[in-house]
Amino acid sequence: MDIASFIRHVPDYPKPGILFYDITPLLASPGAFAAVTDWMVAQTRALRPTRIVAAEARGFLFAAPLAQRLGAGLAPVRKPGKLPCATFSVSYDLEYGSNTLCLHKDALGPEDRVLIVDDVLATGGTANAMIRLVRRSGASVAGCCMLMELDALGGRKLLGDIPLSVLLHV
Repeated sequence: MDIASFIRHVPDYPKPGILFYDITPLLASPGAFAAVTDWMVAQTRALRPTRIVAAEARGFLFAAPLAQRLGAGLAPVRKPGKLPCATFSVSYDLEYGSNTLCLHKDALGPEDRVLIVDDVLATGGTANAMIRLVRRSGASVAGCCMLMELDALGGRKLLGDIPLSVLLHV
């Protein structure tokens, strides 16, 4: 199946000069969505994660079925004010601005092997922020899994030696 054909290109969104990769057509296709989930399971099963960490909102869409299939818990990473209990927070830059992400302080422990999941690896800011949050919690990062990577933006370098699985390179 040609997964790339299910991703719509939207120029100048969310601001001029940005090419947005819209995954809603992929999500609307049960076959394409299942194919991506199957691929992610196959790529990450050997990492034996105990927790999946994903940032809102599109990362959640891939992380939830992946966590179920791998028998791992899901720890959501959200924007400030969206989690009800005490959190760790990390601020970072992205391709078109800056952001802060938060993780419940009790979401992970030192025994956890964490798989970080998101839809896109661009500049690496979001993935690196999640890595920092995982490490602050005392857990270890087993790997990262992304639907696509925007190769020209060089985000992979922020992951260091953490294993990375990517389905599509654009």
